[in-house]
Amino acid sequence: MSAATAPETRRRSLGRLAAVTLAIVGIIALPGFTVPPSPSPSEADPLRAAEYWLDDYGIRDAWKTSTGAGVKIAIIDTGIGKGPPEFSGVVGGTDVSGLGSPDGRTPVGARDPDHGSWVASLAASRGTSPETGMIGVAPDAELLSISVGFGVSASVPFTEQIAQAIYWAVDNGADIINLSFTTNTPDWDRSWDDAFMYAFEHDVVVVAAAGNRGSGTGVVGAPATIPGVLVVGGVDPQGRASLDASTQGITIAVVAPSEKLLGVSADGTVVEWPGTSGAAPIVAGIAALVRSAYPDMDADNVINHIIRTATPPAGVTELPDPLYGYGLVDAQAAVTASVPAVSENPLGSLAEWITIYRRANLVPDPEPTVPPAAVEPLPPVEQQAAASPLLPSTESLLYGTVPLTAGTVAAILVALGVTAAVRRVRLASRAPRR
Repeated sequence: MSAATAPETRRRSLGRLAAVTLAIVGIIALPGFTVPPSPSPSEADPLRAAEYWLDDYGIRDAWKTSTGAGVKIAIIDTGIGKGPPEFSGVVGGTDVSGLGSPDGRTPVGARDPDHGSWVASLAASRGTSPETGMIGVAPDAELLSISVGFGVSASVPFTEQIAQAIYWAVDNGADIINLSFTTNTPDWDRSWDDAFMYAFEHDVVVVAAAGNRGSGTGVVGAPATIPGVLVVGGVDPQGRASLDASTQGITIAVVAPSEKLLGVSADGTVVEWPGTSGAAPIVAGIAALVRSAYPDMDADNVINHIIRTATPPAGVTELPDPLYGYGLVDAQAAVTASVPAVSENPLGSLAEWITIYRRANLVPDPEPTVPPAAVEPLPPVEQQAAASPLLPSTESLLYGTVPLTAGTVAAILVALGVTAAVRRVRLASRAPRR
């Protein structure tokens, strides 16, 4: 089903939806990191050197097994810039806001229009050459650019934009969907039930940012509260839960770097920025590495590989943890470790949640297939009375009870008369005679 033809029942907006927050807390422009000319072979590229997560989280080692080839990542965000060579992996796109261009490559939004480009560069930037320029976690993965209007006046309600974007992404071959935003509320519009179920039923891994305290998110909000979504929290370069560039919540599955991140803007400028908006596409890229390494693995087991191979943080004994989830992602382990298969999403079932919490919208229960047991009808009142030996029949009343009652009464009257006559005789005999 395409976004353009999605039924109206899927297009309901959430009247009290809190303001949507892109999961970033600040941006630092790096003038020295504007895309430079290709350095000499002996010169180290400063951009690649600044990407500490490539080595610290086993990404370079994972590239020995997989680089994301054959996998599509849909970036539902402000749109991916068209000019920079880092985005040569974009193979399609659309706009669902009514504000951008039909291909989704014109960044939209008055604030942070480059956000979608930064997210895309972390997931699957191809660099400016094999050895230069910022490179993404899955450099050979393909990208889909779906532009959404965050915090701007659009003719299409925000909840409907997201639902349409998900349908379009699935219908256009997305294997992974990245959502780097939060609504700052645990609830979500009912139209998202169908949209996210559509993704899950089509074997798509959905990755979402947990949000940041620095931008006002104290705990995770939708879509990070939706069962089955791979929710990503953030840590600092030392692997500690970030104070500003992350949040907490029982739905956090794993954590990834969210501080001192790099991102390629729509015009090719590279900036430093923090937030789980950046942690999420790092994990989306790792999911692409796993899907590329195991083309026949379903989404549930891709998620299971990522969470079961995560490194538990020091001092945390009970997992999942509200700050770290199952731990720090490990790309190499995710693509090489042997992990027992699962038959369902380890992060929960949206279908089950809908059954429990959307019961009023369920279709009526089906008619029973076993016919009910036959019950003999009760007899008419007269027949029922006659059939009972403890109750008088019409005949017994006419020929038994009534005559017997009449005879008894007559006998009593005669006895009373005789008694009275005897008393009179006795009294008369006792009277004095003159």
